[in-house]
Amino acid sequence: QEVDLDERFGELDLRNDSDIPDVPPSTDSTPEILKRALSGLSARWKNWWIRGILTLAMISMFFLIIYLGSFMLMLLVLSIQVKCFHEIITIGYRVYHSYDLPWFRSLSWYFLLCVNYFFYGETVADYFATFVQRREQLQFLIRYHRFISFALYLAGFCMFVLSLVKKHYRLQFYMFAWTHVTLLITVTQSHLVIQNLFEGMIWFLVPISSVICNDITAYIFGFFFGRTPLIKLSPKKTWEGFIGGFFSTVAFGFIFSYFLAQHQYFVCPVEYNSETNRFVTECEPSELFRMKKYSVPPLLQAVLGWESVNMYPFQMHSIALATFASLIGPFGGFFASGFKRAFKIKDFADTIPGHGGIMDRFDCQYLMATFVHVYITSFIR
Repeated sequence: QEVDLDERFGELDLRNDSDIPDVPPSTDSTPEILKRALSGLSARWKNWWIRGILTLAMISMFFLIIYLGSFMLMLLVLSIQVKCFHEIITIGYRVYHSYDLPWFRSLSWYFLLCVNYFFYGETVADYFATFVQRREQLQFLIRYHRFISFALYLAGFCMFVLSLVKKHYRLQFYMFAWTHVTLLITVTQSHLVIQNLFEGMIWFLVPISSVICNDITAYIFGFFFGRTPLIKLSPKKTWEGFIGGFFSTVAFGFIFSYFLAQHQYFVCPVEYNSETNRFVTECEPSELFRMKKYSVPPLLQAVLGWESVNMYPFQMHSIALATFASLIGPFGGFFASGFKRAFKIKDFADTIPGHGGIMDRFDCQYLMATFVHVYITSFIR
């Protein structure tokens, strides 16, 4: 009874999808040189070549960053996290910008800063202890890190409460939840990616490469052989692509891990050396990365003609990682497809021609990051 009728009925009610305002369509960001070169092709083959060319370019850039070392990989993860957060928050802003919500974007970015400060401050305390001990100012920040993080978050919480305005209460709480779920999806998972990297670069490269391999091979198998729809959320996904991607990814993960396991650079835990002021990857490889003889099961002996085989124990773990990447990982993409359908958009952004936004390419990676972290803590340590 205390709620004014105009406030009660004037608020936006999102219980029905038809109430969602349309998001302006993304623009075509394909370079003009590619448009002219592929102008004579059908839309299907034009998209094939654009995706293929940009995929090769991104993979080449990824190899370059791997060559530059662990620190550059961490910066890459942080950059991708910020961009993914930006794309998701921008969707909310574009959908509801006409309601003129006070401080929505400013508070969203402020909360991103707070959560990153908390997670990466914990990382500094855990992995850069010798560096911190030499600097008195950092010792203070690390000692009271959690209190400072909590105080920063409380400041943002109070600012949100003060920003509440009549007729927009419900929508403002929707967007408050939107921001926090986005933080959970992006910041938490990227933090786990970096935690995996500190365990050894191989725990970073094999899972990420498996997801990339599955994405590429599933697309190729679906493009040429796809006939049977897989899931309504993604009409272009097919059973043929899903199954072909699974077997290709398992084979790739097994072979790729064999080559990586031979080098200390990839298998040793990443540690910061305060004397040289750089990250080092030198160690005595663990049992996971030492060649071992395995007996071939009798059923396979008749097929392969081998009684035993030499391989790295990590290759067995790579099968588990590749299996998750190809069977469960795609559900991260299906989740993202459902999100995009809810807001009537094709892609999160138009950052990468033929691919959409950064989030469109990393929707499966976030799910994979959590699995790898849980896998390491459960079965490896």
